[in-house]
Amino acid sequence: MTIKRGVAGLNEEQQDIIGWFDGVAERAASAQTETLRRIIEMNHRTEYLSKWLGSDTEIQQAEGEELERMYTRRVPLVNHADLEPYIQRIADGDDSPVLTQEPITTLSLSSGTTDGRPKYVPFTHYSSQSTLQIFKLAAAHRSRVFPLRAGGRILELIYSSKQFKTKGGLTAGTATTHYYASEEFKTKQKCTESFTCSPLEVISEGDYKQSTYCHLLLGLYFCDQVDFVTSAFAYSMVHVFTAFEGLWEEICHDIRQGSLSNSRVTSPRMRRAVLEHLSPNPSLALKIESKCRELQRLDWCCTIPELWPNAKYIYSIMTGSMQPYLKKLRHYAGELPLVCADYGSTESWIGVNLDPYAPPQTVTFTVIPTLAYFEFIPLVNSQHKRPTDDVIDLDYQEDEPLPLSQVKLGQQYELVLTTYTGLYRYRLGDVVEVASFYKGAPQLTFVCRRKLILTINIDKNTEKDLQLAVERSSQLLVQCRAELVDFTSHADTSKHPGHYVIYWEIKVKDGDEIRDRVLQECCREMDAAFADYGYVVSRRTNSIGPLELRLVKDGTFGNILEHYISNGATMSQYKTPRCTNNPVLLRILDHNTVKHFWSTAYG
Repeated sequence: MTIKRGVAGLNEEQQDIIGWFDGVAERAASAQTETLRRIIEMNHRTEYLSKWLGSDTEIQQAEGEELERMYTRRVPLVNHADLEPYIQRIADGDDSPVLTQEPITTLSLSSGTTDGRPKYVPFTHYSSQSTLQIFKLAAAHRSRVFPLRAGGRILELIYSSKQFKTKGGLTAGTATTHYYASEEFKTKQKCTESFTCSPLEVISEGDYKQSTYCHLLLGLYFCDQVDFVTSAFAYSMVHVFTAFEGLWEEICHDIRQGSLSNSRVTSPRMRRAVLEHLSPNPSLALKIESKCRELQRLDWCCTIPELWPNAKYIYSIMTGSMQPYLKKLRHYAGELPLVCADYGSTESWIGVNLDPYAPPQTVTFTVIPTLAYFEFIPLVNSQHKRPTDDVIDLDYQEDEPLPLSQVKLGQQYELVLTTYTGLYRYRLGDVVEVASFYKGAPQLTFVCRRKLILTINIDKNTEKDLQLAVERSSQLLVQCRAELVDFTSHADTSKHPGHYVIYWEIKVKDGDEIRDRVLQECCREMDAAFADYGYVVSRRTNSIGPLELRLVKDGTFGNILEHYISNGATMSQYKTPRCTNNPVLLRILDHNTVKHFWSTAYG
C-alpha cells in the first residue's frame, strides 16, 4: 500500500488525527458536555446510574452546563471501594446492566503495587479503541519532530501476563495484556508504520525473563532498522538493560549461529516464532561483540545509541514513581532524547504529550476531552511554617469539584473520571497541576499520588515527599562511586515511638566499597529532608523515633519483582511499591538486610 505524505512528512491519517484533535481542543468545554451526554444516554438505564438519576427524562433533555450541574448534584463521588461490590457481581457472572448497558466480558487488573493488591476494572472494546486513538495521536506529534522511516522497527520492551477466568467466566488480566491481544494493537503498527521487533509469541508468553532475552536478541538482530526504543515504564527499560550486561555474550553467540539459547528460552512456541526470523550473521555478531566490550569498559554508558545507531529517541512513562530511574536511563541513553509517554491509568486514558522535546521533569499532558468526562477537585493548601525557618509545608483541603471549563492556571487538582466503561465520578487519586492550555484544553503536569504512604502520628508524607528525601540523601553516594538501585519504605509502629524504615539497594563500582560513614550521613540527610510540619514537630518531641536506613543485599528488589510476577503481575505494569505493609515483602526485605543505620538529625 502506498502512503501519501504531506506536511512535515506526515501521512494523511496522521494529518487527519492532528486536525481532529485541534478541533476538539478548540471546543474542549462543549466536547466535554457531549461526552457526558453520550455516556448518560448509553448507560442511564443501568442499575447504578438509575439509582441516582431516576427514570425521568429531565437530565437527558438538559443542555450544556445544566446537564453537568444535574449530573454532579445527583451522582456521588466514589472511590474504588464504593464500586467494588458492583464489579465483583460482574466478575461472578451477573450479566444484567449493572454498570454498563452492554455486557462487560473482560476485566482489567491494576498493578497492585500502589496499595498492595490488584483491583478489577471494567475493560471493553472502547478501552482498546481509546488506546489506539491516543497512540496514533501521540505518534503523529512525535513524527513531526522525529520523522520515521516507513516500515522501520521498534525495539518494544513489552510484556503480557497470563489471562484467567473469573468465577463468572469473564476473562481477566492486565490492561496491557488485553490490548496486546487486540486487533487495535496490530492496527497501531500499520497506521504508525513502525513494527515491533518481536513477534506476538514473545510478547504474550508470560515469562518475562524469556521474553526479555528474545526482545534483546531480535532487537540487536535488526539493530540498524530500529527507529526508537520503548517500554511501558522507565523501570522496565532500566531493568532490561541492566540484565543485558550479563546476557550480551550469549546473544552474540546466537546471532553468530542463527540459534536460540536452550537455557534462556525453553518455550517451544516462543522458540519457533523467534527462530523464523534468525539466520547466522557472524559479521553482525562480531560488530556487536566489539561494541559491547568497549561499553563494558565504559560501565555501559550510552549503550542504546551505540548498539542501535539509528534510534532517534527513547519513549516511556517517566513521571511520578518512574522519576528515580531517569538517572540510570540517561546513563544508558546518552544524548538520545527521553520522550515521555502519555498519561493514563488502568481506569482511563487522560492526556497526550504534544511536545516530544519536553524533558520528563517538565512534560505536560493535554487532556483529550472525548475520552472521558473529567472533573477536577481543587486542592487548597493549608500552609504551615516550621518553627525555625520559612519552609512552607502543604496539607491539602478540598473545594467542590469543577468541570474542565473552569480549571485555572497554576491550580492543583485531584482528577475525577466518568468513563464509557462504567466508572461514574470516580476519584482517581492523582494530583495534577494546570500548567498551560492548548487552545481550550488544559495541559497538566503530574504532581503525585494523593494517598499518604508514610504516616505515624500527625505526619503526612506522600510518595513525592519520600522521593525527594531519597534523591537528596542518595547524592552523597557519589563519594563511594556507588549508585542507588531501588528503594522502598515502611512505617514501623510495632514499638513506641514508631519510626520510618527506608530500605536501599546499592550498586558499588568494581573495586570500591561503601563506607559506613557515608551511609550514616545519607541516613541523617534523609531524615532531615522530610519537610512535612507534622513530621518535624513529631521528631522534635520524639513522638516519632529516628529514621532507620536498612541496606539490603544485591538482588533484593529483583526478588520483590519475582514475587509480584508470580502472583499475576506483568512486567509492563510493574512499579516498585514505594511503601509497604505487605508481610511477605517485609520478610523479603528484612531477611536480606545486611546493615542498619539510625538518624542523628534531631539529636
